[in-house]
Amino acid sequence: MPYSSIKNWITSKEILAKTGISRATLNNYIKFGILPKPVVKRAGVDLKGTKSIGFFPEDVLDNIETVRSLKREGGSMKEIVRKFSEGQPVAKIYPHERTEKTVSIRMADRQTPCLTDRTTDGSLALTIDDIDSPAFLINHNFEIEWINNKAEDQIFKRRASKIGDPESRNIFRIFLETEFHEYVKNWKELIAFHMPFMKAKFAKTDLGNLFHGISNYEINYLETIYDKDFFPINSIQSSPINIVMQDGSKKSYLVYSMSFREGIFFVYMQDGLSHNIEKLLSEREKLINGLLKQRVPSLVSLCVLVADLQNSVRISAELLPGEYFELINQLWATLTGSFDKYDGIYGKHTGDGMLYYFIKKPGSNYIINSIDCAIELKERTKKFSDEWKIRKGWLNDILLNIGINEGQEFLGTIRSSSNIELTALGDSINYAGRLSDFARSGSIWTTKNLISKLDQEEVKKIHFGIYRKKDDREIFIQNSFSRIIDLIDMTDQNYKKHIDIAMLPVTEIFGKT
Repeated sequence: MPYSSIKNWITSKEILAKTGISRATLNNYIKFGILPKPVVKRAGVDLKGTKSIGFFPEDVLDNIETVRSLKREGGSMKEIVRKFSEGQPVAKIYPHERTEKTVSIRMADRQTPCLTDRTTDGSLALTIDDIDSPAFLINHNFEIEWINNKAEDQIFKRRASKIGDPESRNIFRIFLETEFHEYVKNWKELIAFHMPFMKAKFAKTDLGNLFHGISNYEINYLETIYDKDFFPINSIQSSPINIVMQDGSKKSYLVYSMSFREGIFFVYMQDGLSHNIEKLLSEREKLINGLLKQRVPSLVSLCVLVADLQNSVRISAELLPGEYFELINQLWATLTGSFDKYDGIYGKHTGDGMLYYFIKKPGSNYIINSIDCAIELKERTKKFSDEWKIRKGWLNDILLNIGINEGQEFLGTIRSSSNIELTALGDSINYAGRLSDFARSGSIWTTKNLISKLDQEEVKKIHFGIYRKKDDREIFIQNSFSRIIDLIDMTDQNYKKHIDIAMLPVTEIFGKT
């Protein structure tokens, strides 16, 4: 329906044009409850280039003018929001034609958590451990990262926290399983309810990569749901949903959702329960730190990349302390972009070394990503080294020795009093670290195990092999491997530190062909 045919309604574009407020201000007014949430509809022919647009009741112009008047009288935004919450229910629900029901919370119900309702010392009165309702955090692959017992019992009908494989904790995979259908009658509504969050991250053409083993039937079904109109995803919102069991029993929830860089957090609140949850949601950093501290350990296939600066002690001795720290910080800042580019996940930073994880996930080749990242790190470090040579007029080469290994390990978090560290435990990490120690002159070393996980076409694109000595000269043997013990100099006093990986077949990566 063309927007011009809707009587007594006004589009967001018309509001901006008539009032002169910015898009950010409009969004803030919606967030604070000064304006109702818009009804999102397809744009008509009048709005070329726009797929959908928000419609508001025409009387929102009066609300905006009221805000301006209060500001002219010297009122603060906090006072204005309070006046709206104590007076007219400005964020009421307006009738529209959508089948989905999106609830806009009145400020009187919200109790303006971002402005008031603090404890005397300014801290929150609620933590994630205090949530007495189903709650869970999913990452942007829609895999459960944190979940409480009530969510396992009332929503998912299984101990999801005990599932080691993260892909098996994909919420859409669970909702599509026959075992789940034996308990929940309206499972299709649950899929439709969570679909807007998928649409915000997944293109329709990528549904086949949602989780490993997804069937054509499941893809086709999700595609039919994907095409429907849904409520817009805001930073914090609430929407109603019923969960109907096969025995006919039903529970009604008001589901609060909040999007983070780390994922999406859901709380299923039952009618009559306290809305103090909004106070928790208003403190994003505290909330996400609390969730990540209790992240469910996952058994994942991953590549581990360990990068260590060669001769760091000597370089440190030749520079003033301030210059050395400047060099280190500049180097890691230069390399961080490569880790981000290839989906590397920060593990830890120990001294002059760094550790990153590359996780196997749908639609991404974690092994190739780790190799491409290592090659790019080598190239960037060479350029960085040349810049510092010019700056200092010295002959020192800044070299980054890299070890990469692949394996399957449990990935989880280890917390201290001050931070949270993502850690994987097992030989995969130890071998990568030992290979970094073994590497010299800025080389990249990896295991035969890692290379063997690639297909033939991928192997052809990588330039790797071993240099072997023959008649006092070195001969390069392409696509070959060697045991560590056959590569080390037994007369070198440092050879003993490689004894624990002496029998490990390895190869050196030089670049891409």
